[in-house]
Amino acid sequence: MLKATSRTFFIPISRLSPGLKEAVTSAYLCMRAIDEIEDHPDLPSTDKVHLLRSVAGILKRPFSGTELNSLFHPYKSILPDVTLELDQWIELSPPTITAKILQSTAEMAEGMADWVAKEWRIQTEADLDDYTYYVAGLVGLMLSDLWKWSDDLDTDRQQAVAFGRGLQAVNIIRNRVEDRTRGVNFFPESWEFAEMFAYAERNLAMADRYVESLTPGTTIHTFCKIPLVLAHGSLKEIAAGKEKLSRLEVVRLVGQVIGSEWKPS
Repeated sequence: MLKATSRTFFIPISRLSPGLKEAVTSAYLCMRAIDEIEDHPDLPSTDKVHLLRSVAGILKRPFSGTELNSLFHPYKSILPDVTLELDQWIELSPPTITAKILQSTAEMAEGMADWVAKEWRIQTEADLDDYTYYVAGLVGLMLSDLWKWSDDLDTDRQQAVAFGRGLQAVNIIRNRVEDRTRGVNFFPESWEFAEMFAYAERNLAMADRYVESLTPGTTIHTFCKIPLVLAHGSLKEIAAGKEKLSRLEVVRLVGQVIGSEWKPS
């Protein structure tokens, strides 16, 4: 499932140390499961809010996988497998870090539900900060919690939020046309590409410092470096008038990080 949902992350996650590999896989798939609800093109907003808030409520207390399966059952023909199998991703987590993964996923689901209910009406930079915190900054914080849990590694939490927020800002820029087509606008009022580029670059600069604080050559450093390099590369390509990174350029950039022996599968 991990390979099916993210080829880019499959390689660095598979190289993480035992225990951490399962924890990051669990966390990634849990958050991807709820992200697929928020982003679903055919699911009505009322159903999205219901599902996201219900998931959050379930994850914040003792529960069984049966509860999640019952919640998703009416949507079985609509939701993707990564969402329908959320209970399996939770079980994959090492028990000593499961509570943190559940807490972060529940907080993300609640934040997503609020923004769906508001129809993603982002009017100010503060609104954008709030949205990007819930959908991506929380990912950075959770990763920092995982690094502390596995390697007793302390990282700057503001930089961790910026790491996720910067990656999300690049996604917003890259998906601008597609988002407008479906009636969603993540740009604050009066903002054009110049302002959003500046926002992305500010956060990516903090993300650079976050990754620089990690020990070079470690699997954790590699894991964080890959999406950051791709984000910088995407901004550069878009600024040059291209739609996105080419597959060849992705291979080149990832190869620079993890070695020229890497080939996409």
